[in-house]
Amino acid sequence: MALSNSSWRLPQPCFFPIGILGLEESQHWIALTLGILYLLALVGNVTILFIIWTDPSSHQPMYLFLSMLATIDLVLASSTAPKALAVLLVHAHEIGYTICLIQMFFIHAFPSMESGALVAMALDCYVAICHLLPHSTILHTGVIGRIGMAVMVWGLPLLIPFPILLQKLIFFQTTIIGHAYCEHMAVVKLACSETTVNRTYRLTVALLVIGLDVLAIGVSYAHILQAVLKVPGNEARLKAFSTCGSHVCVILVFYVPGMFSFLTHCFGHHVPHHVHVLLTTLYLLMSPELNPLVYGVKTQQIHQRVLTVFTQKD
Repeated sequence: MALSNSSWRLPQPCFFPIGILGLEESQHWIALTLGILYLLALVGNVTILFIIWTDPSSHQPMYLFLSMLATIDLVLASSTAPKALAVLLVHAHEIGYTICLIQMFFIHAFPSMESGALVAMALDCYVAICHLLPHSTILHTGVIGRIGMAVMVWGLPLLIPFPILLQKLIFFQTTIIGHAYCEHMAVVKLACSETTVNRTYRLTVALLVIGLDVLAIGVSYAHILQAVLKVPGNEARLKAFSTCGSHVCVILVFYVPGMFSFLTHCFGHHVPHHVHVLLTTLYLLMSPELNPLVYGVKTQQIHQRVLTVFTQKD
């Protein structure tokens, strides 16, 4: 019998993420891969936060924005990996209705925050290259604090209706999710009632948030490119480009897999379900795991400080 969540007298449904259908025999190896990615994400982002926190010379706009990105990545990875590992390794499938809604909200909110952080880092690159005033004069602590607050709340007013709209749907009391965690569209597809509003709203919010962020990043880099091309000498141009090289890599790591996953969910009806689930799960860990590696390799100061910390420990 179907149960309506709009009635307080009826029990809330219980969800059962069952992992990756079609790859049951390989789930332990997939869990091992996810565990390694999650561990690398934790170690890498915590290391960057530790170095920036303990080194006063790192309290500059670029590193403060990087610490913001690392914090977001830690929460994003931790919102999905533990439950996915529990499902794949020890078959802890059951998840409560409220916990499922909270997990879905985090999975949507923190990618939105990460996208906002990438916009802030694009602004940082723009100020560093295109303005003659000292960097810290324009992006002082107060401005960085306000940008940080804007990043944290960016998209949240648009994301709050997600759990509200889900509460209006009707589900069976026991509902099986073909994912390793509570993925929004996977849950929406299991509803017994009409879901057109949910689907339309999700598509609109995704296009609005990501579209505006990509537009802001594009405008910033258009100005950066215009300024760099005016610099005389190839060496000076390469130095200017290298200033934002790591940021470009992080942008590609975040947006390209994300857009592929989103478009596959909306229009890739011929993509096998297990392929989509695997890519979606890996996407939520790729950015948190790769961002510290990109900045550790591309940013010489961070790289040298990481080596110094571990050398002192040895």
